[in-house]
Amino acid sequence: MIQTTYGEAEVLRFADIDRPVAGDDEVLLRVKAAGVDIGTWHLMAGKPYLLRLGFGLRGPKIPTRGREVAGRVEVAGKNVTEFKPGDEVFGICDGSFAEYAVARPSKLALKPANLTFNQAAVVPISGTTALQGLQRLQEGQRALIIGAAGGVGTFAVQLAKSFGAHVTGVCSTTKLALVRSLGADEVVDYTREDLGDGRYDFILDTAGNRSLKVLRRSLAQEGTLVIVGGEGGGSLHGGLDRVLRAALLTPFVSQKLLGLLVKENAADLDRLRTIIENGELTPVVGRTFQLAEAADAVRLLRHGHPGGKVVVTV
Repeated sequence: MIQTTYGEAEVLRFADIDRPVAGDDEVLLRVKAAGVDIGTWHLMAGKPYLLRLGFGLRGPKIPTRGREVAGRVEVAGKNVTEFKPGDEVFGICDGSFAEYAVARPSKLALKPANLTFNQAAVVPISGTTALQGLQRLQEGQRALIIGAAGGVGTFAVQLAKSFGAHVTGVCSTTKLALVRSLGADEVVDYTREDLGDGRYDFILDTAGNRSLKVLRRSLAQEGTLVIVGGEGGGSLHGGLDRVLRAALLTPFVSQKLLGLLVKENAADLDRLRTIIENGELTPVVGRTFQLAEAADAVRLLRHGHPGGKVVVTV
């Protein structure tokens, strides 16, 4: 699935292209499945506009979309020692909406033995985001996960429980049963009730549409807020102003107000693999699409509010 201009899902086109070639420090993957994360939409749409400074002003430098991947190593570059042909892996690369993709070993890990390729493909970015977003969470704390039924949220609820927190998940009415099934101690239906005042030691906000004032009101006096991503807002900054305002405010208040900059790395993928194989984390796959339907997959992610993750199978 390729694109030559920025735009909504209609810019994606199913086409035959040359098979990519792995360099000496890379591996060529035979893609089995690709997860659909919100970053894929941002790269497709070229929004916020500041993103284009790094990824192409007039159109994307890399035309093939998709970043989360699960598949088999087809070819290992001569300098690669971590993997060999035939290894089943999952991780992050450019252009996973394709039959073949090139990846760096530093962003791959062996696939969890108890997952299918479809399940493994939805873990890398969303699972890593949840894991890093919860790194300041302490055992016994009261944790609030906003967007608990979404791609990052479904991982965050399970991880927070495995870390020993008392977890409250925020979601819509139709997703309450899903969030309860993930192990949440309590659920809040945001269409019917508010978050409450000063109840939570830790808040992970993955939804991106609540003001700092509202979030701080629900946070304990010395609690920690972690803002994931910058959804909403205008086309220029895409909602990242909340993160910037949090950074400016946190030195002057007792609460810790933090934005999350995710670091993609193999070590966290390996940690997630261990947690998954220990039975403490199960990916939630909401919908599955074929490769030629990848535009529909992105469209659903952007406008359909699916429970869990969307996956493209190849």
